[in-house]
Order: sequence, then structure tokens, then C-alpha cells
Amino acid sequence: MKQVIIITGASSGFGALAARALAKAGHTVYASMRETAGRNAPQVQAIEQFAAENNVDLRAIELDVASEESAEAAIRQIVAEKGRLDVVIHNAGHMVFGPAEAFTPEQLAELYDVNVLSTQRVNRAALPQLRKQRKGLLVWVSSSSAAGGTPPYLAPYFAAKAAMDALAVVYSRELTRWGIETSIIVPGAFTGGTNHFAHAGSPDDKARAAEYEAGPYAGFADQVLKGFASIVPPNADVSAVADAIVEVVDAPFGERPFRVHIDPTEDGAAIVNPVLDRVRAELLRRIGLGDLLSPAL
Repeated sequence: MKQVIIITGASSGFGALAARALAKAGHTVYASMRETAGRNAPQVQAIEQFAAENNVDLRAIELDVASEESAEAAIRQIVAEKGRLDVVIHNAGHMVFGPAEAFTPEQLAELYDVNVLSTQRVNRAALPQLRKQRKGLLVWVSSSSAAGGTPPYLAPYFAAKAAMDALAVVYSRELTRWGIETSIIVPGAFTGGTNHFAHAGSPDDKARAAEYEAGPYAGFADQVLKGFASIVPPNADVSAVADAIVEVVDAPFGERPFRVHIDPTEDGAAIVNPVLDRVRAELLRRIGLGDLLSPAL
């Protein structure tokens, strides 16, 4: 069935790949990003060209996930044009790299805003429409770091993604009675094919970071990056994440998986998450809320 989909952070990386894959699967896809008339104008042009060449319904739409007004305007536009909204994909995110102590509290707040509060803004804009329809799907692009291995120098990013994952889990319980499903996509570390590492932010407190580099952690950043690269298989393909999202969207209502792991480094999340999710599900059953584990038909 053709779905009307919005995906955040679709100018590059997982978002851009998923938007194109979903459009080729026959869906109407709104690839959202900020500054569509500014720095992302080339990405908008590329989307329009892809849509024309492949005869698919792929559209760029302005949405700054840091702005509640922007999120609401984007959702209003989609509903006005299509009369409905079926799938919301939370993909927007940003990574930083460096010793945790050297990041200012303001930097952590900004990273939390991009990776966590962004989902809340989009949810508050989109969920009234999905609840009105009594049917829909939220897809959250999480990270294997929320339950798997957590190498140093990525603490602010890992903390933000863990918060987003926790929010996704609880949201899922609060939406099933509205007929809204949740699927959490869990990518592992992909050191190529996305801009995560290439565009990662760095600590604002350069003096504090320099103390680490001048001390027992001299050269440590390179150690971490080389270690990451050494466990990523040479055939690791980021398009597998996009393919997984397409499979989730295309699955029948009520049969979509709660989690899907795409982790070429096998950092352990695929082992730990099923245990966590089972424990959480069992508690719901114990307190008489087992119905929250499945969407209402």
C-alpha cells in the first residue's frame, strides 16, 4: 500500500538513502531538511532530478527540526497536499567526537536538542494527524551504542542517542491504543557512506582537549578511529539501513518488528536489546498493561 512518509534529516546519509529507497518502493516521500533555499539547495535539486529520472514521488520539504514552528508548518503542508500522513521517520541527528570533559554543557544541550528534542517537536506536530486517522507508524533511527559497545570520545552523542531510544520505547506504549505502530532501527558503526564522522563536531574547550592530547591520551583519537575502522567489514554498506526501513514500512500493519539491527561491527546491541525489551514487556504484562505491546486494529 502506498504510504505518505516524512523523513527528517534527509539531505544526506541514512536519510537521503532511505528517502530514495522508499520512493522507489512506490511511496510518496517528503525528504525534509533545513535551508532548502540556501545551503541545501543542491540537495533539493538532486532530489528533483532523482524523482524525474526514476518517475517516483519524492519531494524536498523545508523542516528545521530545531524549530517547533517549522515542524508544524511542514506537517500542515503535507496534510494539505495529501490529506493524510502515514509514516514519520525520525532520522535527523548529529555526532561529536572528543574527550567528554572538553565539551561545554551548552554543547551537550545543543546535541540533545538535535538528537532528542527534534523528535518531540516533530511528534507534537504529526501525532494529532496520526491519532485522528487511528493508524500510523513511527520509525526511529537509533544507535547500537544505546545497548552495545561504547568506545570513548563519543560520550555526548551516545548519551543523546540513548535518550532518544528510551523516548521511542515509552512513546510506543502510549500510541498502540491509537493504532500507531513503532519500529526502532538500530544501525551500528558505519565509518563510511555517511557524513557522521566526516562532519562530527569537536569540543569548544580547546584548552581542555589539549590537556588530554598532551597527557596519557596523546594520539587517542586516532586509536579510536582506527579501532572502529578495523572492525567494520569491507563490504559494510550503509544502504542496508535504508533497505531495512523500506522493509519495515512495507510490512503489514501489526506485523512490523519492534527493533531491527543493522550492525556490521556486531558490537553486542543485537544481544542486549532483546533482553531489555523482553524485561520491559514482562513488566507491562505484570501490571496489567500487556495490550500496549500490540497496536490496536
